[in-house]
Amino acid sequence: MEKYQLLRERLSTHSDIVMSVPEAATSEALTRVHTADYVDRISSGSLSRDEVRRIGFPWSPELVERSLRSVGGTISAVGAALDSGVSVNLAGGTHHAFADRGEGFCVFNDVAVAIRSAQARGAIRRCAVLDLDVHQGNGTAAVFQGDASVFTLSVHGANNFPFRKERSDLDIELHDGADDASYLDAIAGGTNQALAYGVDLACFVAGADPFEGDRLGRLSVTKAGLRERDAIVFEACERAGIPVAVVMSGGYARDVSDTVDIHEATVLAAVESTGSAN
Repeated sequence: MEKYQLLRERLSTHSDIVMSVPEAATSEALTRVHTADYVDRISSGSLSRDEVRRIGFPWSPELVERSLRSVGGTISAVGAALDSGVSVNLAGGTHHAFADRGEGFCVFNDVAVAIRSAQARGAIRRCAVLDLDVHQGNGTAAVFQGDASVFTLSVHGANNFPFRKERSDLDIELHDGADDASYLDAIAGGTNQALAYGVDLACFVAGADPFEGDRLGRLSVTKAGLRERDAIVFEACERAGIPVAVVMSGGYARDVSDTVDIHEATVLAAVESTGSAN
């Protein structure tokens, strides 16, 4: 998607932001969340026509490489956040991917894989997923269903995709046209509840699609409202002494520069919260 290139170009002008290219996620990391059969069929291109349609992208070796790098970026962001307090993956947030399938432009669930990787190496025990994309993180909710080590929060549009919702630990549904006030009230309450769970890390799914100009969002949240959302999350994590790893997730504004503006503001808020960001 064009927004990723444009975002990287924007951020390259900021001398206090250190960018690096992540390693691709390994099969060992992926299969902590995804079934081995699904990982093998993605890698080999042997998905059924229906599975490809559900993902929304045609299969190609480039799709596999991009998906592996995106997951690797979130694994790296989690590690960097634990070291420095805040880190950002300029992609990621593929929260519609389930253990055995992808959907909604999501191949692998990068946040879930990164959390399991950190738990496997003993870096964290408990984590909160702060999913503030306009679409419910249904794959993430399903992966961690009944898992007391991960608290899943999703603040999303009630009438938006996916139309069959999964059950997060805390789902806050917003009506079509919800404005800054109602959105930010949900963000503040949900974030405080999730962080009170006693976690070692927060994963912030910072979707740009609640924006009023988003083609798929159906809400009426302004850019200023989204900047305030980011401030609420970073300030709450800082007060609680909880490191936060950020992923970009969705953004489909009619004018792509609006989406890039929103993602850039999130990264700059991360920088401001620590004085630097990786």
